[in-house]
Amino acid sequence: MNLTEKKVSGKTVYDGKILKLEVDEVLLPDGSASKRECVRHCGGVAVLYVEKGAVLLVRQFRYLYNKALWEIPAGKVENGEDAAYAAKREFEEETGYIDGQIKPLLTLYPTPGYTDEIIRVYQAENCVRAESRPDEGEFLEVGFIEIEKVGLGKDTEENLLRENRRNFYETIQ
Repeated sequence: MNLTEKKVSGKTVYDGKILKLEVDEVLLPDGSASKRECVRHCGGVAVLYVEKGAVLLVRQFRYLYNKALWEIPAGKVENGEDAAYAAKREFEEETGYIDGQIKPLLTLYPTPGYTDEIIRVYQAENCVRAESRPDEGEFLEVGFIEIEKVGLGKDTEENLLRENRRNFYETIQ
């Protein structure tokens, strides 16, 4: 079965610092026309680090939710930047930890209905504490939280950050 939609035309409605909003006219598989509101995003990275049975998280206020959320360290990939490099950069800036080894864990398509954002999640191992250097205007708290308290089971990759007890910005189901 052909599920492909074909772009007929498009218009950029907003072009900002971290995203672009486009409205596209598309042809559906049955030949009928429709519109797609598309949020174009450069992509993001997140880093999972577990040490002595606890997960390293950052807590920061998220304006759109009007509350502070615990998150795995994450950030956006700069234009032309390698995702693994971005993950190391964001991890060190936010947490002050320098990764000893970083490896790809999984790729997320967080909201495929309206954005092309892809989040590449990495796992850090053998990290060393250094000094955090948050971006200007970024205020956060860093801490380790026991795996059981964040919904992680023994098989970290399979039970990764279920939202059963806490809210997380980077939610992996």
